[in-house]
Amino acid sequence: MLIIPAIDLKDGQCVRLRQGLMDDSTVFSDDPVAMAARWVEAGCRRLHLVDLNGAFAGEPVNGAVVTAIAAAYPDLPIQIGGGIRTLDTIEHYINAGVSYVIIGTKAVKEPEFVAEACAAFPGKVIVGLDARDGLVATDGWAEVSEVRATDLARRFESDGVAAIVYTDIARDGMMQGVNVEATVAMAQASSIPVIASGGITDIQDIRALMNVAHTGICGAITGRAIYEGTLDVADAQQLCDEGVA
Repeated sequence: MLIIPAIDLKDGQCVRLRQGLMDDSTVFSDDPVAMAARWVEAGCRRLHLVDLNGAFAGEPVNGAVVTAIAAAYPDLPIQIGGGIRTLDTIEHYINAGVSYVIIGTKAVKEPEFVAEACAAFPGKVIVGLDARDGLVATDGWAEVSEVRATDLARRFESDGVAAIVYTDIARDGMMQGVNVEATVAMAQASSIPVIASGGITDIQDIRALMNVAHTGICGAITGRAIYEGTLDVADAQQLCDEGVA
């Protein structure tokens, strides 16, 4: 299981939100490239970037920062989400050195776009399913749909999606622990590997996910916990590598 540090970008800065609320953000750095260096030095094997402004705008806003991080670490797999709604945007990011693009809102509103993107960029597409009470939210989590996240996961099963990033919005940024039950339900809903996101607070959450990793959980994204020091990236990854929960 991979421990994947998150770098959330807002107005060119590295921030963390609580439950996706743009007006409830904490700035952790005004140099996202330096922040990436911090996690690389800690031994991370993948980075999770989010263009928060882009998620609301529907197009990349912090793309230059993403490109700078990809250029600084050309051998590090990077996944980027937020505002990815067109094939041109995907192509731009792939050409910039990003390994995976995360399709969120567009995947919910136009599910057929996922198959189109997977066909154009094989192995490069991740679907981001962000749920509140099991229902998928879109547009930077501003809107909650009537679609169940697990049903949508099944919809993408034959499209060639590399992974699903599953976020429990109620837990995100709240330091209240990961929703293991909902994450397992997502992993069991399809054969697509699942990356857990939202609520990871300390090493106990990593242990809890490791205990159920066999259901199809391949990674865990962590943000506020590693910025506030309640989880150490190197220790968490070592625990995963040793495979002893």
